[in-house]
Amino acid sequence: MFGQTTTPTPPPTERGLEDLDAAALAYAARIEGLPPERRQEARDDLVRFALPFAGRLARRYRGRGEPLEDLEQVARLGLVNAVDRYDPERGSFTAYAAITIVGEIKRHFRDRTWGVHVPRRLRDLILEVGQATAALTSELSRAPSVAELAERLETPEEEILAALESAAGYSPASLNAPVGGESSAEFGDLVGESDNALESVDDRVTVSGLLHRLPWRERRILAMRFYGNQTQAEIAARFGISQMHVSRLLSRALTWLRQAMLADAPPPWQNGAAESEPAKTRISVKQAGDRVVVEVGGEVDRDGAHQLRRAMLEAVTGQPREVVVDLVGAGGFDAGGIAALMAGRDAAARTGVPLRLTRVQPAVRRSLAAAGMPPAD
Repeated sequence: MFGQTTTPTPPPTERGLEDLDAAALAYAARIEGLPPERRQEARDDLVRFALPFAGRLARRYRGRGEPLEDLEQVARLGLVNAVDRYDPERGSFTAYAAITIVGEIKRHFRDRTWGVHVPRRLRDLILEVGQATAALTSELSRAPSVAELAERLETPEEEILAALESAAGYSPASLNAPVGGESSAEFGDLVGESDNALESVDDRVTVSGLLHRLPWRERRILAMRFYGNQTQAEIAARFGISQMHVSRLLSRALTWLRQAMLADAPPPWQNGAAESEPAKTRISVKQAGDRVVVEVGGEVDRDGAHQLRRAMLEAVTGQPREVVVDLVGAGGFDAGGIAALMAGRDAAARTGVPLRLTRVQPAVRRSLAAAGMPPAD
């Protein structure tokens, strides 16, 4: 039977490409009635026979920016697809294989060789613009204009311009390419980047205007702290005030700035001696039987710390039964005030006189606990 013929495919060394159709017909007749494993062998024979034909088609597209080896691989893939889909009843195998192979090569150029993503419609238009440019250049003996290209392709000029601009995305320049000359700069150094501080420009301008509404001292303290990167202790030494006072002034100024930033109209700055100056340190020593009570009031800063230290040392030196430090009126202690309390505690320990802290305010209690001096009550 015709379906069981075993006529072998002519080897490529004995037949030329003009016999490709005959080889394909012989292949179609050979695989009729054969098991799958035998069909694979016949398929491989036909593919090997037609490889020179695929290579010839691939070489037509060399010199277009793609390595010839890659084009040959794509052509061979198209050849395999043509063999697998071949139907003798549809006509010549050579014509069908050529269309399939060329289609694969063009698809490779369209989808795999672009350096950036460009829509398929635009990539097709770029090819048409290239062909129209070559034809019009030959006809006009000059490069065609955008209007002439649009008229030839019956396409709006905007799309022609978009295609010409997108054509640069086929092989974009590397960001690591040198700028030129003896400079070590690269192309990427000339490309701008996102400015992360751009969103804060509005806030900076607003704050700049609000700062001028603050008193001179508050403006100076803010500048020294956030622009000069100075510590609160350094600022306090510069102005001759306590570190606690500097902290309070900073907190007050920042609170006002936050409120002014969120309000349609900035609130008035509340200035006054009672708000800007700390309560002075008050130290009184009372004898209560065989006990000595040291009453402390106000803010104990660097100046008040000397008074507190002297009062506690004098109280301990008298060898009373107990020294009680009453802190009910103390609003706060800076580092100097805490050091004065520790000096009095150490002196009492050396003389054997019990020392007790009483009626401590919550803010002062936290400072004492951080310094390792928890109050007795």
